[in-house]
Amino acid sequence: GEGSSRAPDTSLFVPVPLKPLSDAAEEDVGAELTRPLDKGEVLKNLNKFYKRKEIQRLGAENGLDARLFHQAFISFRKYIIESSSVSADLHIILNDICCGAGKVCLLGHVDDLFPFFLRHAKQIFPMLDCMDDLRKISDLRLPPNWYPDARAIQRKIIFHAGPTNSGKTYHAIQRFLSAKSGIYCGPLKLLAHEIFQKSNDANVPCDLVTGEERICASEDARQAPHVACTIEMCSTNTPYEVAVIDEIQMIRDPARGWAWTRALLGLCAEEIHVCGEAAAIDLVTELMYTTGEEVEVQNYKRLTPLTVLDYALESLDNLRPGDCIVCFSKNDIYSVSRQIEARGLECAVIYGSLPPGTKLEQAKKFNDPDDPCKILVATDAIGMGLNLCIRRIIFNSIVKPTINEKGEKEIDSITTSQALQIAGRAGRYGSSFKEGEVTTMHRDDLVQLKEILSEPVRPVKTAGLHPTPEQIEMFAYHLPDATLSNLIDIFVSLSQVDGLYFVCNIDDFKFLADMIQHIPLNLRSRYVFCTAPLNRKEPFVCTTLLKFARQFSRNEPLTFDWLCRHTKWPLAAPKNIKELVHLEAVHDVFDLYLWLSYRFMDMFPDAVLVRDIQKKLDSIIQVGVCNITKLIRASQSAATPGAAEVVSEDFPLSRTKRDTRAVSDHHGAKSSEAFSIPVEVPGERRAKNLKAYRSTTRQEDLKSHGRGSLANRLLREGLLTQEMLRQLESEWQDQHRNGRYGLGSKRDQNSSKEMGKKKK
Repeated sequence: GEGSSRAPDTSLFVPVPLKPLSDAAEEDVGAELTRPLDKGEVLKNLNKFYKRKEIQRLGAENGLDARLFHQAFISFRKYIIESSSVSADLHIILNDICCGAGKVCLLGHVDDLFPFFLRHAKQIFPMLDCMDDLRKISDLRLPPNWYPDARAIQRKIIFHAGPTNSGKTYHAIQRFLSAKSGIYCGPLKLLAHEIFQKSNDANVPCDLVTGEERICASEDARQAPHVACTIEMCSTNTPYEVAVIDEIQMIRDPARGWAWTRALLGLCAEEIHVCGEAAAIDLVTELMYTTGEEVEVQNYKRLTPLTVLDYALESLDNLRPGDCIVCFSKNDIYSVSRQIEARGLECAVIYGSLPPGTKLEQAKKFNDPDDPCKILVATDAIGMGLNLCIRRIIFNSIVKPTINEKGEKEIDSITTSQALQIAGRAGRYGSSFKEGEVTTMHRDDLVQLKEILSEPVRPVKTAGLHPTPEQIEMFAYHLPDATLSNLIDIFVSLSQVDGLYFVCNIDDFKFLADMIQHIPLNLRSRYVFCTAPLNRKEPFVCTTLLKFARQFSRNEPLTFDWLCRHTKWPLAAPKNIKELVHLEAVHDVFDLYLWLSYRFMDMFPDAVLVRDIQKKLDSIIQVGVCNITKLIRASQSAATPGAAEVVSEDFPLSRTKRDTRAVSDHHGAKSSEAFSIPVEVPGERRAKNLKAYRSTTRQEDLKSHGRGSLANRLLREGLLTQEMLRQLESEWQDQHRNGRYGLGSKRDQNSSKEMGKKKK
């Protein structure tokens, strides 16, 4: 939005309450000078004032649109009528208007009230007096100017462009290792850890900096010349010879894109090596054009062949070693892994909300040629950050829940970019599989997957920005009575950006701001708490943040003992899925404590002890994940209605676990983003995907359980008769004998429809 006269969204302007004056406030000088006011007459004249077109026009000239004019008038009228006395000058004017009303010689006219009305309006809407200042503060049109240190040097930008598994990051890292000093900025803790390890193994001392952790390479805690960090943590005022920015296409991420923009525009390095999809080349070139810096592009091709197969898997009986089934919901992960183990096969499991240590352990188990575990079941958390030896990627479905611009949940096909990122994990260069293969679980999905993979990746058009603490502080100076959530709203509504940028969504920030609004904190501390990386769909983590903030506001340090009491540490190994999910939430609580400990050291003093128990908790979760199928069985044998749905499906699709979670797992990462939620499914194709998905999951449940818990539950709830169950079982046996068992085959879907009719 260009132009400096953008109309503000006045629905965001919250009036500051003004109390009517009581008797004790001041002596009624006006009444002494004239006479007491007749409130009935005053009311009549005030309403006349409100209706005058001339007055409404004057209001508009002073920034009062119809909405603000109305609110200001209601407040002004209430103030006058309910005050026992008003200021002498206002009293005299009101008296003159009332006395002069209806007389030929008017003593006063209702229009004379306007200066008093405007003064009142500016008291309840302080932003009216400083709109120009507010517009200046929220003007985000020249982001390169925010980084004078970077603008003071001429930087060389090298863009390493290519698909997954093309060696692009490898070449950038070689340059990082050979430099006198360097910084690596990645989207995940796992990636920062990997570079930290790699660098120190190559005898290049390198520190690690993530939101929750700082590790120094040298024992005397001196800063090493190299550092590996999660991108939000990079320093824009330390000079380096080489900087590496990984996964640059994430500059368009609706929640985290601002961190890539900041690194690209603000890092003080002689050479900036940018790695990622070719789809971001044009945007990076345009952004660098505004800083007067040239971009050199190095294109890379995939190092090993990747083949899209002509046949779908159709049944888990067709699995081979090195297969990875990719699911987009936690419940699918549980369901598929249980069915695999029911066939006597071992499988590893990886999804976004697992701790990094557990993810690495599961990856190691799957990669180990001597381990009997040869199958991996994972979400798109494997899209980046883990080195995996995968022969074949199998998409369990090709639809995934997302959040649209309005914050609504939708189910849509995966994008070309997502599909390539995941499919590209097969046949990794240097692994035991020299070629990669990709297919789908269901025959119907394969045609569509081929279409998705053959489409060009949509170019990255815009880069994310978000308000800095300094800008919010200046806003608060002008609007001292506004809540932080309201300040941010007004900021975004007034902000102006160039066509190359967008303002990142601040829903998570606002959610936390509203949650801790009632706790008395200074603005800086409040802002820090609101940027804490947590998933707002985890009630335990949210209530913990609330308790942290409350105790912090009382100036009581959050000790190790307090945290142990709150989390009931020590914790036992999980006995079912619900307990495993809770342990993952406790791990996030420890992360939150560590994150805050770097920002308020004196108030969160026991980081060392907390890190210690977090490692122990990681091991407990690892045991739980290794026994995941036992936990699922335990969850389902609990004969409670709804037990078959092992985890709530209200899965978050907006993640703020900024520097930890795999990207979505990308955008949603804590999650199970499954389909039992009521969602809008545009188009018939998606409806078909959904139906196939539901019927196959339920059939496999019945098949692997025979008359297990789900079947019993359906019988108990009258959704299934004994006769229908016998018919289903004999159909499945026939199909097995004829070798025609395929997930989601037409016949299965028909029997599923029968069940549906019965339900209706």
